[in-house]
Amino acid sequence: MKKLLLASAAGALLAGAAFAEEVKLGISLGYTGPLESMSPSMEKGAQMAMKEVSDSGKFLDGSTVVAVTADNTCADAAASVAAVERLVTSEGVKGIMGGMCSGETIASLEKVGVPNGIVMISPSATSPALSTIDDKGFFFRTSPSDARQGDVMADIVLARGIKSVAVTYTNNDYGKGLADSFVKAYEGKGGKVTINAAHDDGKADYSAEVAALAAAGGDALVVAGYVDQGGAGVVQGSLDTGAFDTFVFPDGMVSQAAVDKFGTQLENSFGQNPTAEGEGHEKFVAMAKEAGFDGTSAFAGESYDAAALMLLAMQAAKSSDPKVYKDKVMEIANAPGEKIYPGELAKALELLAAGTDIDYVGATAVELIEPGESAGVYREVDFKGGKLNTVGYH
Repeated sequence: MKKLLLASAAGALLAGAAFAEEVKLGISLGYTGPLESMSPSMEKGAQMAMKEVSDSGKFLDGSTVVAVTADNTCADAAASVAAVERLVTSEGVKGIMGGMCSGETIASLEKVGVPNGIVMISPSATSPALSTIDDKGFFFRTSPSDARQGDVMADIVLARGIKSVAVTYTNNDYGKGLADSFVKAYEGKGGKVTINAAHDDGKADYSAEVAALAAAGGDALVVAGYVDQGGAGVVQGSLDTGAFDTFVFPDGMVSQAAVDKFGTQLENSFGQNPTAEGEGHEKFVAMAKEAGFDGTSAFAGESYDAAALMLLAMQAAKSSDPKVYKDKVMEIANAPGEKIYPGELAKALELLAAGTDIDYVGATAVELIEPGESAGVYREVDFKGGKLNTVGYH
């Protein structure tokens, strides 16, 4: 009888172990390209969530999580599609934390994500075009659409008494979408836009673009560009010629890299980027510091949340199949349910395994609205004293 009981126990253990798997999760970021300085902290944010889930031993009957990275270049759609295709076909990932920039995200989603039924959650692709894309329920984002950022930016600019601006934007989906959104909101609230002109990335000289912007004039220059590319080139050209000394920076320009490049030359400048305040944000920043990276870096918190949402949705669905767990993402991201903060993913896994609802708050006060994107909180910043300073939240 004792032998029979032992055999039954061993059988039960083997049956439990049979459900455990190695779940591969892709990380698609621009490790090279116009936002390469932001990628390391974004990857570390996502990796931190994956490690937290994997180390808990509570994920899908003891399954582990392995990250697989891909360089989407952030700018080259063909290169991004190839990189993401490798994640799906060669690596067999069950979901992708990415893309990073809007154009390459749209291309990867349409050519790889949707056709292969792979969930993609972007921490930083903000083009309004992604709100209307036919994603078949496979795409989400933890950063808000630039339709909202344009409106917030207009309010911030007007609140500082700036009545006229010139606008330059990087010539892609992100730049044009954000610029158009801002211009519509700013002019609708009484501001004057003197010029709204594109610039191309990768140029050695932006004197022609700066000359056109200077000729149009304005109290400030809005730079809807990239801090590691043309946006920085336009700012440098403007400073060199004295064309502008006040710049308005949206998310693609708000980073420590801007401070490192321009220092006290940005004394009069300001901007905003998606982030959050409160308990979740503070916990994430503390965890990041312990892990050796800057949790306040642009989109690091959104990256943690994107990875966490996928893994918790798998737990809720009791499956790592993206065609199954995609239907749980919105459910776990929103009320009702027990609130879950950074560092509490093991607790969330336990609750979900028991069939208890959770409301994932995460690092960025996650609240997803249809069609699966963040409602959005923005941090207003300035650069006084040669530092990146938080002014307030919107």
